[in-house]
Amino acid sequence: MRGAWVYIMSNRPNGTLYVGVTNDIARRAHEHREGLVDGFTKRYGLKRLVWYEAHRTITDAIHREKTIKHWPRAWKVRTILAVNPDWNDLYDTVAFAGPPPGGR
Repeated sequence: MRGAWVYIMSNRPNGTLYVGVTNDIARRAHEHREGLVDGFTKRYGLKRLVWYEAHRTITDAIHREKTIKHWPRAWKVRTILAVNPDWNDLYDTVAFAGPPPGGR
C-alpha cells in the first residue's frame, strides 16, 4: 500500500498559501522549490513547505486536501502554527522521506 501527503506551501510567514496533494512529498516539494511546477506556486514564488500530513491512501489525502482548501485562511494559518510556529521550510524533514508510515 502506497501512502500520500497533503501539504501547504508558502512564500514567507503569513504569506500566500497553496494546499496540495502528492504521493511523493520529497519530490513534489523539490519541484516547487526549484520552480519546476508551472502555475500558482511558481507565479507567487511559493517555495517553502510549511506543513504536511501523511495519509494511508491517495483517496484519503485528496479528500483531506479538498476539505482544507475550503477552510478559511485563519484555520490554515492556525494549523501551520500548531506544528511550525516559525514558518520554517520543512523540506529537509522530508527530503529523504519514503511513503508515509501509516498516516491518518
